[in-house]
Amino acid sequence: MEPLKSFEKQEAAFARLLKIMDELRENCPWDKKQTLESLRPLTIEEVYELGDAILQKDITGIKKELGDLMLHLVFYARIASETKEFDIADVLHTQCEKMIERHPHIYGDVKVKDEEEVKMNWEKIKLKSGNTSVLSGVPTGMPSLVKAQRIQEKAKGAGFDWNHKSEVWDKLQEELSELQEEVIAQKSASRIEEEFGDVFFAFINYARFLGVNAENALEKTNLKFQRRFQYMEQKIKEAGKNLAESTLPEMDQFWDEAKKNGL
Repeated sequence: MEPLKSFEKQEAAFARLLKIMDELRENCPWDKKQTLESLRPLTIEEVYELGDAILQKDITGIKKELGDLMLHLVFYARIASETKEFDIADVLHTQCEKMIERHPHIYGDVKVKDEEEVKMNWEKIKLKSGNTSVLSGVPTGMPSLVKAQRIQEKAKGAGFDWNHKSEVWDKLQEELSELQEEVIAQKSASRIEEEFGDVFFAFINYARFLGVNAENALEKTNLKFQRRFQYMEQKIKEAGKNLAESTLPEMDQFWDEAKKNGL
């Protein structure tokens, strides 16, 4: 009976959120004013905040940000229900039907040997469902680094991919050489930019073959740089100076100190 009790607890919590959303939409001046469009930038911000909490392994933060995001999802459905376009039940049932359709190895008689076959079947089913291209599901507004990862993953799902990581490494070296040729020639800024893009794309592809999420890797480095830089700033401030008054060797000293301290 324990699983049933757990389900009832979750059902009650979701019903409570829906009730609060109704009350806010009907009585709060701010909530009454919101539209699908006005919520969009706020939702994007919430997704980034959730991503930050995940990378920082902040479990309390993850729980909080998931709650904020869940509120937004319920909010969108509530707004749409007011014009009778759809409601939260429609959203959930549509998603359930999609998951059942795209997991025939669970809800049908299809056999798969590993996760790669699951991904390939997923893309084939999406094409049968009306998608005009394997890549059509990649949002145009997605950040470029993440978009490159998704494009490469989707191409792989369709069977278009390198066979070995050594081939991807060779391609990366080729792109780096082409970039260097354009830099030396200094004939066209647009050509340098194009070759830079090719290098980034090849680097992200190589990361994928190594099992590294390029977006996560870069963001972790961003955070590491921030920690060390802020440590350096604090130490310089404690010495009674500011960055403008400090020499590069002085900065390097505190930077190395931050590294030794594990920052």
